[in-house]
Amino acid sequence: MNQKVLNILFIGDIVGKPGLDLTETLIKSYLQKYEIDLCIANGENLVDGKGIDEKTAERVFGLGIHVLTGGNHLWDNWHTRKLLATSKVILRPLNYPSENPGNGFVIYDLGEKGKVGVLNLQGRVYMQPIDCPFKKADWAVEKIKEQTKIIFVDFHAEATAEKVALGWHLDGRVTALVGTHTHIQTADARILPKGTAYITDVGMTGPYDSVIGLKKEIALRRFVYQTPFKYELASFDVRLCGVFVQAEVETGKALKIESFVFPKF
Repeated sequence: MNQKVLNILFIGDIVGKPGLDLTETLIKSYLQKYEIDLCIANGENLVDGKGIDEKTAERVFGLGIHVLTGGNHLWDNWHTRKLLATSKVILRPLNYPSENPGNGFVIYDLGEKGKVGVLNLQGRVYMQPIDCPFKKADWAVEKIKEQTKIIFVDFHAEATAEKVALGWHLDGRVTALVGTHTHIQTADARILPKGTAYITDVGMTGPYDSVIGLKKEIALRRFVYQTPFKYELASFDVRLCGVFVQAEVETGKALKIESFVFPKF
C-alpha cells in the first residue's frame, strides 16, 4: 500500500468490571492484529454501568486506550465530573450545555504519524433535549479540520434513524461515524459513498446474559411491573464488541471498516 494510513480501533460501550476485565484480556491481541495507531473506547458505563472514576480511568489508559468517549450515563456518577474537568482525553458529548465540565472533542497528537480528531455527540430522539447534534457537528468538524483531516465521531444516540441521518450529513467530512448507546451491534458496517466509515451501533463490551447489561430478572420486573427496581449489573456471557477503521492520512477518508464480536454468537 503506497498511501500513508492510520489504523484506529474503537471498543464499544465497556460495561462495568466484567467488560473491563475482558477488555484487559483481549485488547493487546487486537492492537497487534490491526497494527493500531489510536485506540478509542466508550466508557460511560465503566463503573457498575454508571460513569467513570479516577481509579477505573487509570486502569483503562494503562491498557493502551488513548481516548474515552461518553454519553448520558456519565452524569450518573459524581466522580466523573472531576475527571471531565481535568482530562482532555475523557470526552462528554459536545452538545450538552457548555456550563457542564469537560470537552466534546480532542485533537490527539500521534507525533510523526499525525493528528486525529475525536468528536463525541449525543442524540436527542428519546433522550435529553440538548443542543442540536447536527449543528454542533458542523461547527466542530470545521474547527478540527484546521489541524487534521482525520476525524472520528462517536454518536451516542437511541434512534437508528437519527444515527443514519447524521452519517449521511457528515459523509465525506469525517473519517468515521460510529453509533453507541443501544448496546447491540448492528450488521451495517460500511463505507458511505463519499468516504465515511459508518456503523449504526458498535455494540456492548460486557455481559450478554442480561438485558443490555442489567440482570435479566431485574429488567423483567421493570417491564412487567412498570416501577423502579435497583440497577444490578449482570456478569455472565461477557463479549467484546468493536470496530477497526483504516484511514488515508492525505484525504481523511476511510479505506476499511471491520466490525467484530468476540466470542462470536
